[in-house]
Amino acid sequence: MADAERPVCGWCGTAAPPEALPLTWVTSVENGRKRVYCDRCAREHVRAIEGKLDSAWW
Repeated sequence: MADAERPVCGWCGTAAPPEALPLTWVTSVENGRKRVYCDRCAREHVRAIEGKLDSAWW
């Protein structure tokens, strides 16, 4: 996976490892756009993610 293609956490900006997106990262669709969140941010905001709140409200 090239650096330009590496997913980045939509909240904190952490880049995913070059091999593949870790299983602990969360994928979400907001307003038709795919977003990914690192495990740390996903744990911190799990209630908002499960409640399908727009990330602007986190």
